[in-house]
Amino acid sequence: MIEEYRGVWVFIEQNDGEIEGVSLELLGAGRKLADKLEVTLSGVLLGHDVKALCPEVIAYGADEVYVVDHPIMKDYRTESFMKGIMLLAEKYKPEIFLYGATPNGKDLASAVATDLSTGLTADTTMLDVDLEKRLLEASRPAFGGNIMATILCKKHRPQMATVRPKVMKALDRDTSRTGKIIEEEIDLKEENMRTKVLKVVKDVTKVASLADAHVVVAGGKGLGDIHGFQLIHELADTIGASVGGTRDVVEAGWLPHELQVGQTGETITPKIYFAIGISGAIQHVVGMKNSEFIIAINKDPNAPIFDVATYGIVGDAMEIVPKLIEQFKKLRKEKGGEVSYV
Repeated sequence: MIEEYRGVWVFIEQNDGEIEGVSLELLGAGRKLADKLEVTLSGVLLGHDVKALCPEVIAYGADEVYVVDHPIMKDYRTESFMKGIMLLAEKYKPEIFLYGATPNGKDLASAVATDLSTGLTADTTMLDVDLEKRLLEASRPAFGGNIMATILCKKHRPQMATVRPKVMKALDRDTSRTGKIIEEEIDLKEENMRTKVLKVVKDVTKVASLADAHVVVAGGKGLGDIHGFQLIHELADTIGASVGGTRDVVEAGWLPHELQVGQTGETITPKIYFAIGISGAIQHVVGMKNSEFIIAINKDPNAPIFDVATYGIVGDAMEIVPKLIEQFKKLRKEKGGEVSYV
């Protein structure tokens, strides 16, 4: 019976003893949902020797933490983690279960949804609840990002969603908070696992990560060609920023996919975001709209990017950007090479 299901759960993804940022963001979003529904917010922590992370989960908003600890769970595998989640979900029956839309989070959520015969909304960017019907309202871009679709799971529980990193906001860390830790035993044997972890290879890419960048200079097809796009690299180098771009830029081969910002790329929240030669299609905006300051440069005064920009410059980027580079170089020289964005 649906009425038996209560509580909001957040899967706490961790790697090498470090909690992923998206999990802390989901605790913030989950806190709001749990308060509206007047239920408990719980973190779900799986791994090996992970109990020490429980106080951190509580400090970021959880009322309690479910822990399944086993040596087999030292490294992520779909089968072992799914068994751990199934053990908890079937016993405690949460009504809402949130996961980060990371490779592991999406893999795990889809496997759990299949075994629980429930629904899953993927890559959610907004969350709310219908209090009267106790329905999770999980919204995400649809039809190429041209509309926002709100998806409901009316007949099955738990209601599940994966949420993109950087679209929710974590609560301030409060070490004075106290909560309950619930440990569950699980019977797992390595010989029964269908997959083995032979080796863990760390990411050795030299491409700068956009996720942690404080300043991003992004360009679009309005720069004309790959030679015009070099202004983006030059401005980024001058101010010590990371480079990003639109899907059109990536498809044209001007940038690798790792540097794409938008619905099918990265969702980022830097302090400063330069949108240069970018029209402002919703597919791109969904990936950068939560930046603290957005500075847009576009020769079209009616470009949609100006609707989300903090500051806008109407003009030809090919004329404006070289002047910005010149002024930033002058400023850096005056400041001894250091530029602060605080």
